[in-house]
Amino acid sequence: MKKLLLIRHAKSDWPENTDDFDRPLAIRGQSDAQKMAQYLKGQEIEIEQWITSPAVRAKNTCEIFCNTFCKDFSTDEKLYQPSERNIMSVLYDLDSETSSVALFSHNNGISNFANTMTEDVFLFPACGVAGFEVNCSSWLDFEAADKKLIFFYEPETI
Repeated sequence: MKKLLLIRHAKSDWPENTDDFDRPLAIRGQSDAQKMAQYLKGQEIEIEQWITSPAVRAKNTCEIFCNTFCKDFSTDEKLYQPSERNIMSVLYDLDSETSSVALFSHNNGISNFANTMTEDVFLFPACGVAGFEVNCSSWLDFEAADKKLIFFYEPETI
């Protein structure tokens, strides 16, 4: 059994003359990311590998989570403006020994990907977190594996 967390970056700002890739977190985004990271840690959610889009707002969100969990992270360009296939490709690249992973990405790709795994249609808010159990022993078997939504958290409801 594998565990997958999908996390949309926290609320971002859009300063004048800033490219989309370089948008920073807003003050509320920083606060929401800290709140959500603390909440997940309090739920004793264990994650082995943390991977984020290299875009500033996603990377900053991931950094807040990883600081809370005392973990390192990596970046993957496929998580910036992702299609469902891009996200799946990131999962296929994981070592079979990795039992849990958190992916930090962007809408609409992250919502679309989550909705391919569950009948509970939802749209990720900023800093929304969805947790799934995936019944497979290798990430290469992800697509055909049974998947179950085990939680969905929003900063406003925790």
